Amino acid sequence: MIFHTLSESLLRTIVAYALVLGILVFVHELGHYAAARWRGVYVEVFSIGFGKPLASWTDRRGTQWKLCLLPIGGYVKMNGQERPEDVSDEVRAGWRPGQTFHEKSVLSRAIIVSAGPLANFLLAVVLFAGLFATAGQPSALPVVGTVMADSAAAQAGLQSGDRILAIDNTPLDSFAALQRIVVAHPGQRVTLRLERDKTTREQVVLLGSHEVGGHPVGLLGITGGAVAYHRLAPIAAIGAGVKQTGELIGRTLQGVWQIISGQRGTEDLGGPLRIAQLSGEVAQLGLLSIISFIAVLSVNLGLINLFPIPILDG
Repeated sequence: MIFHTLSESLLRTIVAYALVLGILVFVHELGHYAAARWRGVYVEVFSIGFGKPLASWTDRRGTQWKLCLLPIGGYVKMNGQERPEDVSDEVRAGWRPGQTFHEKSVLSRAIIVSAGPLANFLLAVVLFAGLFATAGQPSALPVVGTVMADSAAAQAGLQSGDRILAIDNTPLDSFAALQRIVVAHPGQRVTLRLERDKTTREQVVLLGSHEVGGHPVGLLGITGGAVAYHRLAPIAAIGAGVKQTGELIGRTLQGVWQIISGQRGTEDLGGPLRIAQLSGEVAQLGLLSIISFIAVLSVNLGLINLFPIPILDG
């Protein structure tokens, strides 16, 4: 029984990993490929994975398409991608005049290089928009999940499941709205209007306070406990997808800066093995979770490949 369970878990992880990374790499390399074609550069090879080819075919333009054994990335090999001085005369003799990468203008080369990351950002927008239009856009409700010990909420008697309707007569429609008000009132008394067991009551709370960046911020001491999903119309879903992707880019860049500046450790970083592990875990949560996971990873992949570190590309 234990062996059977482990086998199922391993199979799920392998399938989920192949699906997640396959989609991400294909879209990324397709961006490079499409931009190269647009700018008149001949593409010699389009490969998903590295190592021994499992399947290979050549299209009518002469591009070889490969699906390889090691699913840890991919690449697009363009004609004349190397600098002329770095290759032999035999290699240069095989280049197609007017269709080599190094012959193109700086603008064309920049378009080709940046098209992969941009394709990943576009994928994230499409996936988020699709989720918001079908399953709905998630919104954390102002409902108490857990109450932290010795916090302002604990001292005021708040309980898990309490819905906070208003603070000082300001109505609340989301947990984010609750956080904004609490953060702006460090060490102050506020009046919460609660709903508990279908009964409305008021409770005065003395908020806690701590410093962030040298400035005091308020603390209530609770975590969120409920999420609502609201389906969006197609146009609104696209706008929300763009916004979600933009916010994710901002948070990712902030996290990278925190690691670079020493404010945060590197334990959250991971490569293919970490992606495989997370893919298997997320797969247990269902298709919607997998789609959301792919969107988040797509943003991360796009950002990593915008950094001026050639070895990270692909």
